[in-house]
Amino acid sequence: MGRVTLPSGKVTQSDVHHEEAALSTPAAEHVPGLASADGIAARARGLTKAYGSGETTVLALDAVDVDIVSGRFTAVMGPSGSGKSTLMHCLAGLDTVSGGQVWLGDTEITGLKERELTRLRRDRIGFMFQSFNLIPTLNALENITLPMDIAGKKPDEKWLDQVIDTLGLRDRLGHRPSQLSGGQQQRVACARALASRPELIFADEPTGNLDSRAGLEVLGFLREAVDQLGQTVVMVTHDPGAAAHSDLVLFLGDGRIVDEMRRPTAETVLERMKRFDVIRARPEDAPPAAGPDGAPSAGEH
Repeated sequence: MGRVTLPSGKVTQSDVHHEEAALSTPAAEHVPGLASADGIAARARGLTKAYGSGETTVLALDAVDVDIVSGRFTAVMGPSGSGKSTLMHCLAGLDTVSGGQVWLGDTEITGLKERELTRLRRDRIGFMFQSFNLIPTLNALENITLPMDIAGKKPDEKWLDQVIDTLGLRDRLGHRPSQLSGGQQQRVACARALASRPELIFADEPTGNLDSRAGLEVLGFLREAVDQLGQTVVMVTHDPGAAAHSDLVLFLGDGRIVDEMRRPTAETVLERMKRFDVIRARPEDAPPAAGPDGAPSAGEH
């Protein structure tokens, strides 16, 4: 789906009509996120997630098709209730699906038993959340290696050293979480996600509990993880500034991917989100905006 740009930065009623037509149609021209020359870290086809039953059914995801390209930083954005966190949870095998299929690499995860999913998440996926989820009685290094310790695996020392140095944690490894700042704790959580060299890292609002400076540091480290360490990152966020660190932004609305943006900036992402807000706020049966003489404005004929 192509970009829609407005040189003036203003949204006209004509623009709303054209954009509304685009947003009312599920992405069908191509699969969002797909770059044919690249490998695919995760993908979904017809991914549907519903909560409740009968008249109380809420459709969180509506037949979503998406490809997550390996070695890229993908951000997922959308208003509250758009399905962005649900999409991440289903792609990561943290939640069951109501319909469709999900693959991690070449492994279809829909239908796997919980024990198999637990092993898959432990061995192949890294997670970062808004809460740091560090064990208070363990020091930074012990928290970083904890998932591998539980799995009975020895870390790759060379890789672990590279992760620790990239995240600037070398002089904090002996500190417990209470002795670290919020930004440092999130860096430890980031190192924990990277330590086992997973195929894919899912980050759900990773800067949500951080001040702006610490948040920028963590986003910079995620960017470095992709550029220097070859990782694949999927980040759910509501912050245009955070999304600007990604290679691709996927926009969700009402459980569907309604648009995407490559090479985003904070300004272009914010402008796109404002356009979606205008469209969502406009009543479906609202007449076109009238001109001074009561006739439809230019572009509405």
